[in-house]
Amino acid sequence: MQENLVIVESPAKAKTIEKFLGKGYVVKSSFGHIRDLSKKELGIDIQNDFTPHYEISPDKKKTVAELEKLAKEAGTVWLASDEDREGEAIAWHLSQVLGLKDDKTKRIVFHEITKNAILHAIENPRTIDLNLVNAQQARRILDRLVGFELSPVLWKKIKPSLSAGRVQSVAVRLIVEREREIMDFKAAAYYRVLADFTVTDADGKKSAFRAELSKRYATEQEALALLEKCKTAVFTVRNVERKPSKKSPAAPFTTSTLQQEAGRKLGMSVSQTMSVAQRLYEAGYITYMRTDSVNLSGQAIAAAKAEIVKLFGEKYSEVRNYKTKTKGAQEAHEAIRPSYMDKTVIDAAPAEKRLYDLIWKRTIASQMAAAQTERTVVDIEISNAEERFVATGETVLFDGFLKLYSESTEDEAQEGEEALLPPLKQGDRPEAKSVTALQRFTQSPPRYSEASLVKRLEELGIGRPSTYAPTISTIITRGYVVKENREGGKRGYVQLKLEKGEIVRKELSEHVGKEKNKLSPTDIGMLVTDYLDQQFTDVMDYNFTAMVEKEFDEIAEGDKSWVDMIRKFYEKFHSTVDRALESQPVRSSQPHLLGTDPKSGKPVYVKIGRFGPVAQIGDADDAEKPRFASLRKGQLIASITLEEALDLFTLPRTVGEFEEKEVVIGIGRFGPYVRHDGKFVSLGKTDDPYTIELDRAVSLIRDKREKDAKAKEPIRTYPEDDGLQVLNGRYGPYIAWQGKNYRIPKGYVPAELTLEQCREIIAKSKK
Repeated sequence: MQENLVIVESPAKAKTIEKFLGKGYVVKSSFGHIRDLSKKELGIDIQNDFTPHYEISPDKKKTVAELEKLAKEAGTVWLASDEDREGEAIAWHLSQVLGLKDDKTKRIVFHEITKNAILHAIENPRTIDLNLVNAQQARRILDRLVGFELSPVLWKKIKPSLSAGRVQSVAVRLIVEREREIMDFKAAAYYRVLADFTVTDADGKKSAFRAELSKRYATEQEALALLEKCKTAVFTVRNVERKPSKKSPAAPFTTSTLQQEAGRKLGMSVSQTMSVAQRLYEAGYITYMRTDSVNLSGQAIAAAKAEIVKLFGEKYSEVRNYKTKTKGAQEAHEAIRPSYMDKTVIDAAPAEKRLYDLIWKRTIASQMAAAQTERTVVDIEISNAEERFVATGETVLFDGFLKLYSESTEDEAQEGEEALLPPLKQGDRPEAKSVTALQRFTQSPPRYSEASLVKRLEELGIGRPSTYAPTISTIITRGYVVKENREGGKRGYVQLKLEKGEIVRKELSEHVGKEKNKLSPTDIGMLVTDYLDQQFTDVMDYNFTAMVEKEFDEIAEGDKSWVDMIRKFYEKFHSTVDRALESQPVRSSQPHLLGTDPKSGKPVYVKIGRFGPVAQIGDADDAEKPRFASLRKGQLIASITLEEALDLFTLPRTVGEFEEKEVVIGIGRFGPYVRHDGKFVSLGKTDDPYTIELDRAVSLIRDKREKDAKAKEPIRTYPEDDGLQVLNGRYGPYIAWQGKNYRIPKGYVPAELTLEQCREIIAKSKK
């Protein structure tokens, strides 16, 4: 009989814990949840107080059988799943399925996998917290009810096979609203005036600095008038103001701030950040990665201080206790931090090393002294104008935490550090070497990145640490949102420059609108959002969604009954579903008229077709069939213009001749192609069918021929039997003999097959 059985969620965690517990303990993994709501029908008995019907997942039956056997033989079963609601629910499901008796079952939690934490947990067991279990059950049941009843409405009213979710639909709404703001945005031009000054000190040494005019102009004429004045102006320093200031470090990481910072600094997606953090936690390197607390334990603060003093000296240390501001903060009780503060580097995979380094630096920096800076603002008067130039500079007097770490922002690249200024004093007369008026443009709101979407969801109180990653993954997988790069384009602007008494006007161009990994809605995402917004106002309301989260928190605290909460929600929701089913369908295929094709005089429409959004010239009931063309990547039904739609019909287009036969570029069901001599070749990922030229098309044709020729070459031939060959086929290698083909069974390497093995395979295949 085994005295102690410890059940955790993952094999990696089991391995780490087993090291610390030693003899007398067997540590096994449940591989996450062992059961879930039944997939047959709804899986919830609505009439009977929303009783859930749980089923053991087919892939977990073997695991459950093994755990049942071990649990029967054990003296004590320790349920050591994670310390959040999800983990509590896993522990409860295990106790139910394995039929564990209260007197031989102990629930233990720890937020880091270190020897001290594990032994402390063993010494302080507790019982399963049913309030936490009920909060998790409530979320699961509510989300199943919403998905189960809302999805069929979308199938009937918009398009088959669509699905909806409570938090996901709200996240898509945020992205759709932002896209509409961008569509409605009209850039306005303005002029920004910059002057490059030099000032000479008592020793005759010249120093250069830059200042900006305190006013921005709406027109070129106004900017030109100011430059004309500057030709004869005298510039005088009117005021020099020095303001000491300090910068404090950011708090240690919570789940959402880690996701944001890893996105900005390391380019990791939210789900990638979570899976890397999970591996770090299970290997014992960091504390639990699902938390909305910024608190650090006294022990962690002391360890951080010791490390700071050792690395940088006493003056760099400043002990801080951070308080969690998030409403309803309920997950783990500490921020994400290294398990051992003195472990500056770890032996792990590159992604794990990079994320660990970020967590270590952020935690240590949070206990470091503030940076002391001095900001200087210099006012420069223009003798013949009311406007003035302002120069600003910042000096770091003491770097403090900046020696180790600085928090990044979403739009970091634009600004840069403020320049250092030469020592200026009141009455100085700087000389303007040049004054430049640059035409600039107001910017539309930026599209969300995964990091900024997480930040917005958290600000609105939607979702909790465990929900951000799956929410974003789901809306991308369902095709409501795409994560894409945009190349942007060229934009012209005007530069007016006064230098050596002359004003020179230049028309220049710049590249704008480049985006990397930004989220934008698809046409179907916009259509579904508009429909849900209209029919299911409550479900799509940000405040309502946040209020539901608060109610889950109240259930977790034991202040609210989960059944009452679900009943109150469901009664109203169900009647809304009934009303929606009675309303008129939206029909996703409903064409949107853009205008008339000048060549044929026929109407031009855009709509969602069977394989995605398409443009259409002509009506279905015309004698001549309508023509269709797929929309390009990044184009939306809501914003495409008539000119852009007509441009889609330039395909198929002939780009020239090769070997006296036409080379045609088109887009088919399987994507863009080159057609030549009756054969089709797919375009490369970076090839644009609308701009590709003959040379590139010919190169693709030749590459395909080479590839096909190689594929036709036999993998193996046999001199003893020249009628037998091992060939490459469309579905993989096969044996050809006497006009028949034979599949090669698994376990054989085609290039190494002997003649005897081939004959054996043929003989068995015949039978």
